[in-house]
Amino acid sequence: MEIADNMALETMVIDVLKTCFDPEIPTNIYDLGLIYEINIDDEANVHTKMTLTSPGCPVAGTLPPEVEEKIRNIEGVYSSKVEVVWEPPWSKNMMSEVAQLETGLM
Repeated sequence: MEIADNMALETMVIDVLKTCFDPEIPTNIYDLGLIYEINIDDEANVHTKMTLTSPGCPVAGTLPPEVEEKIRNIEGVYSSKVEVVWEPPWSKNMMSEVAQLETGLM
């Protein structure tokens, strides 16, 4: 896969991530800062590192598989793996300006 294709695929992944929401905060997971890393290899395997707002998050068992499936369904993606990580711990400072405005934190 060429670099331009990889960048286009990453843009599509980000667009899909913006359709996933944490039910406790009415903002998409990308703007919330829950996505730490998106890696796409030459075979279009996508590995995403994400976190949750807290270890006790009520969607801990459902949100990561939903994200994995939505990414896998993008045309051109060969496989998708989501890894939930807890370091660094998520904080409101990781939210985009848009998310901070939407939630009244700014």
